[in-house]
Amino acid sequence: MPPVAAPRSVAVFSWGMWRTANLATLSGAKRLLFRPRDASARNVDAVMVWGRKSSGRPGRAYARRHSKPVLQAEDGFLRSIGLGVSGAPPLSLVLDDLGIYYDATTPSRLERWLAEDDTLEEPALLRRAEAAMQRIVEADLSKYNQSPPGRVSLGDPDRPRVMVVDQTFGDESVRCGLADARTFSDMLDAACDENPDAEILVKTHPDVLSGKKKGYLGDVRARPRVKLFTQNASPYGLLAQVRRVYCVTSQLGFEALLAGCRVDCFGAPWYAGWSQTNDRIALSGRGRKRPLAALFAAAYLRYTHYLNPVTGGPGEIEDVIEHLARQRRVFAENRGRHYCFGFRFWKHGYMKAYLRCPGNEVHFPRSLEQLDESGALDREGARFVVWGQREPAALRDLAEKKNVPICRVEDGFLRSVGLGSDLAMPASLVFDGRGIYYDPSGRSDLEHILQTADFDDEERTRARALRARIVDAGLSKYNVGEDRALAVPEGRYVVLVPGQVEDDASVRLGSGTVKTNLGLLEAAREAHPDAHIIFKPHPDVLSGNRRGAVDEAAARRVCDHIETEASLAQCLAAAEEIHTMTSLVGFEGLLRGRRVVVYGLPFYAGWGLTEDHAPCERRTRELTLDELVAGALLRYPRYLDRERMFFITPEITIDQLLAERDGSDARRVEIGWWRRQLRKVRYAYRGWMQGHAS
Repeated sequence: MPPVAAPRSVAVFSWGMWRTANLATLSGAKRLLFRPRDASARNVDAVMVWGRKSSGRPGRAYARRHSKPVLQAEDGFLRSIGLGVSGAPPLSLVLDDLGIYYDATTPSRLERWLAEDDTLEEPALLRRAEAAMQRIVEADLSKYNQSPPGRVSLGDPDRPRVMVVDQTFGDESVRCGLADARTFSDMLDAACDENPDAEILVKTHPDVLSGKKKGYLGDVRARPRVKLFTQNASPYGLLAQVRRVYCVTSQLGFEALLAGCRVDCFGAPWYAGWSQTNDRIALSGRGRKRPLAALFAAAYLRYTHYLNPVTGGPGEIEDVIEHLARQRRVFAENRGRHYCFGFRFWKHGYMKAYLRCPGNEVHFPRSLEQLDESGALDREGARFVVWGQREPAALRDLAEKKNVPICRVEDGFLRSVGLGSDLAMPASLVFDGRGIYYDPSGRSDLEHILQTADFDDEERTRARALRARIVDAGLSKYNVGEDRALAVPEGRYVVLVPGQVEDDASVRLGSGTVKTNLGLLEAAREAHPDAHIIFKPHPDVLSGNRRGAVDEAAARRVCDHIETEASLAQCLAAAEEIHTMTSLVGFEGLLRGRRVVVYGLPFYAGWGLTEDHAPCERRTRELTLDELVAGALLRYPRYLDRERMFFITPEITIDQLLAERDGSDARRVEIGWWRRQLRKVRYAYRGWMQGHAS
């Protein structure tokens, strides 16, 4: 049986429902009509209402008058990052042409499938369901996913515990689930009586924690073994610490089944009555024994419609699972309180997005003195975040005194279409708790990854495909310059010498005996007296934003051509060898299979892939090119969707950079002073909005 899908033209009468993001895509409707008149009924194929809410009365009345079918919609079981009441857009939606899943007083499409549909136990469907179930538990995913990542300790791990699940007072699922306020009191009594040796943990609903609603079991002070759990915690970390779960109709009961807990149901949720739960009330119409994977397949795979979070089009559960898991994975890295220094005001917005995590704090203090006096650094979870190595000595001293770690931030290796000095927002950043990748005086997180990581075949294969995509698309860090082929003399060996910003930290910290662009050109000419040497000045130097210009006459004495217009990809395509101090161009040359000679110690040197003039004794491992790519592009950076401000993969970043590059004039090296100021204003406004939303 196929899932329920909306017909072509659907009427909506609720203003809140009409404003639901991506409602047409999620429901499958081709057209949504808001409160159509009776005279327009011939253009309406169905009416959509939100569950059993009273806001659906006008829609139901319209449907009765004109004999139109009614579709009941509700949030899916993997909804979003954040609560619906906080405005987080939904990533899933259930649609029912008979009833709605939480209403046990009348049949729903989900209930009918579970009672009658034999295809729910087809092996292929069950395998898909089991894989998705396992991934959800591993990634600690729930309906809202607004809780901070990580496991919350409940105390003595040897003490037996049971969980009693509270719900929001007056919730429709309680009444429609054949329960009331007394049911919750009876459930708590049963939990206490049946588990005399256990601590009873009452789990509060997220909407109650947010202050939007109240629950049924708020006052448990008179019960000595009962503890009200009011922390905002992810479900599976809690479920792993309890042996039994008592619920009325909460979806957390089904998540407890996924976690392997025994579940006692005092109401009639959709998952009760199919042999997986201990049911305390009689449920007519149910009774067929179903494996847990079949319940999951019916509710999560067939009954629910999904949005692909990246494309904005229809998606599958796997798209949503991986998207939510990616956000949660970065959230885990972002936990704590971040005190950021060295960031211009227009960077605050996207830094808040890159540091996003439920429950964390991101601050941009005016001074170290005020921060120290406030006592904030004495609390657990504080961290300094600085741009590159711009922290003053006073910050390092304070960090050592207060035992506060320092995390350094820099642009990633797939950055933007346009220059950082022209304020193009970065598509990726790196966050390094050990050092920073361009400073070889100490080990960075990237060096640690490359020296110690165990790269499996899947990761190497992914890195190989990523490398091929970058090369085929002609992508580089900034993606500026014209896309035109370079003319080089036939039969001459071609050497590319990329210029650098001479006062850049990577040159100051990572260069060896060669420290200037002219010195680099002279070293390349000495190595290849007869080669055709192309010098490509750094785009930040060409734009006039940074230092490093070489006297043209001096440069032409040692090189054959100075290229200022063509893109870096075209220069790399023409070259057979690259000579560099520490430039990322050397890494991009490796991606394209070029011979790379380095005079400094960039992150990609010392692993057996380059000809090194400044070896590093710490780097003792020989890597394949795919392993280098896996470390540098898959594991080390953090990638951000710069419009929707959520975390994405490098593959999606490449798609976005290509669309941006091919659809704009942003490849020009120079954008002008006024355009930079407008970007500052826009970024500052987005930063204010980001802080206001959080």
